[in-house]
Amino acid sequence: MRQRRRHTWVALVGLFGLLAQVGLAEATQGIVQEAETPASAVQSAAEDPELEAQVKELAAKLRCPTCRALSVQDSPSGMAQEMRVLIREQLKSGKTPEEVEAYFVERYGEWILLKPTAQGFNWTVWLLPVLMLAGGLFFVFLTARRWVQHGQARAEATPGEEGEF
Repeated sequence: MRQRRRHTWVALVGLFGLLAQVGLAEATQGIVQEAETPASAVQSAAEDPELEAQVKELAAKLRCPTCRALSVQDSPSGMAQEMRVLIREQLKSGKTPEEVEAYFVERYGEWILLKPTAQGFNWTVWLLPVLMLAGGLFFVFLTARRWVQHGQARAEATPGEEGEF
């Protein structure tokens, strides 16, 4: 029995050690990826701060294909780093931010935009939350009004019980 408990404890300690090692590896991976930024990007930031501001602004509008929940600007993935380099190169070549954005939309579809354009079917993305909120408020208003009317009807139906105990 004691030997069985001992094996269980050894297995648990081993499992926790493995989990800690995996967590440490994931935490250091982000640091290593940040340290591996291309030297040309660092050099470019020093040379032209206006270009870097445009790159950051445009990268903040695009969704990272790898992370999906992060913008290209915020993502530490290799794909996002490549996209930032591509944005920088296209802006350096004389393309406007709108042309660069159109390039990514053409390549990945409108999904790549973190903020969809308000056209056609996309209006539902913009209007549905407002309509749901208005419908919810209307429902709460009707329900509260019914409760008040029901309470008043109950009070009128039982007169004379106010002073009796």
